[in-house]
Amino acid sequence: MGEMTEVAGEGGAQAHVGTVEAVNVSNGGVPKRSVARARVSVTGVEGDRQRDLRFHGGPDRAVCLYSADLIDALAAEGAAIGPGAVGENLTLRGIPWDAMVVGTRVTIGEVEAVVTGYASPCANLRPVFGTAAVTRISQKVRPGWSRVYARVVQEGVVAAGDAVRVVPPQPAAERQRGV
Repeated sequence: MGEMTEVAGEGGAQAHVGTVEAVNVSNGGVPKRSVARARVSVTGVEGDRQRDLRFHGGPDRAVCLYSADLIDALAAEGAAIGPGAVGENLTLRGIPWDAMVVGTRVTIGEVEAVVTGYASPCANLRPVFGTAAVTRISQKVRPGWSRVYARVVQEGVVAAGDAVRVVPPQPAAERQRGV
């Protein structure tokens, strides 16, 4: 998998540093196509549209993130997958994906976001997995393999090659002590 760098984060929390592998958009549905850069706002990624707003988009699901390292592993298992194939807007490399839990703060290029939840796989992803179940990337079935949604707290432009910094949430006890 990709090279990971760990650095000290806020309040001593372990931070991870990686890079943006791809910025992906579509006019609705999957796969998304890679673009060199895009503006990311509280409403989503410029040039991207979602077909079913019951399950995608909105302020708490403004951006969908996924791991390039997991994409490589899934491709090695036989999945027809690459950046954007499972609908992620930003494909990130070098981030330990099990660290991408709800409450995690992510700085991606100029953008700051907070992970709000896990993206449930749907039937539209069947072509990627062939005879394997789409639940291969379900948080409920395979924790640490799901795409994640994030809320944007600082808008900006993101480009392939930009730095990514991930700071996991502090445990509640440390927050209460002010650590």
